[in-house]
Amino acid sequence: MQRHVAILGAGPVGLDAALACADAGRPFTVYEAAGTVAAHVRAWGHVRLFTPWDLNVSDRMRTHLPNAPTGDDCPTGTDLATRLLAPVAALPALEGRIRLRTRVVAVARSGLLKHEQIGTEARAAAPFTLLLDTPDGEETAEAELVLDCTGTYAVPNTLGSGGIPARGERALTHRITRTLPPVHDPDRWAGTVLLVGAGKSAQTAARDLAALPRTHVEWIVRNPAPDWGAVPDDTLPARRHLAETSQAFADGAHERVTVRTGAHVQALSADGDRVRVTLATAGGPRAVVCDHIVALTGYVGDASLYRQLQVHECYATAAPMNLSAALLGSAGGDCLAQPAVGVDTLRNPEPHFFILGAKSYGRLSTFLLRTGYAQVDEVLGAYASAASG
Repeated sequence: MQRHVAILGAGPVGLDAALACADAGRPFTVYEAAGTVAAHVRAWGHVRLFTPWDLNVSDRMRTHLPNAPTGDDCPTGTDLATRLLAPVAALPALEGRIRLRTRVVAVARSGLLKHEQIGTEARAAAPFTLLLDTPDGEETAEAELVLDCTGTYAVPNTLGSGGIPARGERALTHRITRTLPPVHDPDRWAGTVLLVGAGKSAQTAARDLAALPRTHVEWIVRNPAPDWGAVPDDTLPARRHLAETSQAFADGAHERVTVRTGAHVQALSADGDRVRVTLATAGGPRAVVCDHIVALTGYVGDASLYRQLQVHECYATAAPMNLSAALLGSAGGDCLAQPAVGVDTLRNPEPHFFILGAKSYGRLSTFLLRTGYAQVDEVLGAYASAASG
């Protein structure tokens, strides 16, 4: 009998996993907290990817959608959601298998606590119980194989030094934008914007905000000498250009962008309709009064889902330990040069529970969609081989 698969999240990797289950004739259910598929992708729909269509469409998707986008053009998030992921979700093979507005609150082993039956066949044989929040109230469901593809975009990091909230941050969280801001309305961002972070999201925000005539950007970067993630001989032109633009900002090339490297946020407090931010800088404390705060300090997956499961997380990256060790031990950090891993590297001590997609990389920022699709191949391919053997 085929194991019923619970797929958590209807983003790119979750939908690809659903297609893989459908192709294998394996029963499955996709649980999506939002009211639509690809909700996280739609949230950054105004942003253009660095990678072209050919790196964002899985082989399975292309098989099921002969007219799927192709070529070297780089899609926006909206393009990805509307031209690829929504059509995938509408395929007959997935009909009735995607439960929207259904949030998986927690996953456990039926009848077993986290510390019980460690490494035993009895634990592996016990089904998973999923606690669900649905429009009609709480429900439970069971599965024999769980693929957590929930991503990271809903769990942003905070502003303070060391990764904890800065003083006053929690009280003013309603004043902080923690996702990539759309800038189609220049009036929305008029005044001084305090931008925190140095990764590609922050670089994209700095570039976009700098184009607004009534906006001044105070850009706070923790690293005293950031390299902006520049890759030698970068084959992704958009990524290369963004790193070059960020370096130009740091060199003072734009009158409405001030980059403060080697600085971090110490405290926030209300200052009338504005926010006063105290910074720690190499030259001593500095206060900036701003109209808006954009915090793009990274994201990490929600580990509370599997609090009652035997998941071995890396103490540094928060990724599953085996995968984290493989990634940290690989040469180079470019997302285009990630090592190929087998199913054993994706396994957790909890049998039949896998974390796939961006969430599987924890705090590492080198994940690509094609990596997630390869993970789906590894996991479901291994179960298909086991079933046939």
